[in-house]
Amino acid sequence: MPQLESVIISGGGTGGHIHPALAIADEIRKRYPSCTIKFVGALGRMEMSKVPAAGYDIDGLWITGIERKITSLRNLSFPFKLISSLLKAGRLIRSYKPQVVIGVGVFASGPVLFRASRRGIPTLIQEQNSFPGITNRILAGKVDKVCAGFPGLSRWFPSDKIVETGNPLRDGVLKLLSEKVDSRAAHFGLGSDKPLVFIMGGSLGAASMNSAVKKIVESFIVKGSAPYSILWQSGDRYHSECSAWLEKLVSTNPWIGDSVKCLGFVDRMDLAYSAADLIASRAGAMSISELSLVAKPTILIPSPHVAEDHQTKNALSLVDRDAAIMLSDSDVVSKLGSTINKTLGNSDKTSAMCKALRSCARPKACTTIVDEIESLLNSRQ
Repeated sequence: MPQLESVIISGGGTGGHIHPALAIADEIRKRYPSCTIKFVGALGRMEMSKVPAAGYDIDGLWITGIERKITSLRNLSFPFKLISSLLKAGRLIRSYKPQVVIGVGVFASGPVLFRASRRGIPTLIQEQNSFPGITNRILAGKVDKVCAGFPGLSRWFPSDKIVETGNPLRDGVLKLLSEKVDSRAAHFGLGSDKPLVFIMGGSLGAASMNSAVKKIVESFIVKGSAPYSILWQSGDRYHSECSAWLEKLVSTNPWIGDSVKCLGFVDRMDLAYSAADLIASRAGAMSISELSLVAKPTILIPSPHVAEDHQTKNALSLVDRDAAIMLSDSDVVSKLGSTINKTLGNSDKTSAMCKALRSCARPKACTTIVDEIESLLNSRQ
């Protein structure tokens, strides 16, 4: 079997794309410690800071997606960005000489996968969602293999290229399946004397979920006590506003600061998951995969701002198996607090939910994906 010596991984944009990319890189490095792994992302996007923080090099392309409103003035620059990105992608491929190029979705992966396929370099897409993005749909006929996080992708990709692997997760989260982890609430400055609810609106944040948290915290003020602690991931773009709001509240109600912590982005998701007694989350593909593995009582709030409402489809994959509760985005502000209270107060339901969630887990997804990379290289020898 050939040794893997050079790989390019392209894509990013959100944590839901960056985390699986890093998980694949970690598994490649574990098997091939001397392999050179280079990332390619989009300038100005989250991957340009998160990937180096994880210990990998990254180059950025001047590329953005096409605005859905076709008359948007931002679309005027797209042809120039695309040409620039195709030229740079070609230079990067000539420089790094990858044996395989892996795309994890979003527009940054398009130019790299296209140029690699034109040069005859083996290409693979890891598609996290039940509904692929436009970049991956365009590339469907050009790539060699598609590793699918959900079933039913033959509508968009040639069925003979699809391998259903599940979505890859990093080691820190995978350990939660096999190790008994003590509560890590103290890592976030929260006590362990009462239940902890982890509320996350995705890596970019969600305005509706932030509003729901504010309403819950205000109800604590009215009651004069907090029946549970909240670890609140507001999202980077909302963090300044949300943290300022909380600080102002704490200035007149200091005890709230011991029960509610607001973070823009949670780098140690493994600790957050292990500390939580209940999790309320968007229904992105990677969140679904991680929550299945973590197996804590879960409330899902699908984002209404995604193509083909695919987060609702993701959520239903768990709800239909009684593995999670689903709230609509339009109801989250009015109903999240009461739903948390009812769920925490029903131990029989939460126990059954955890058991059902664990049965949905795909812990070997990352291993299977790298197996497929090796198989792809072997087929070219």
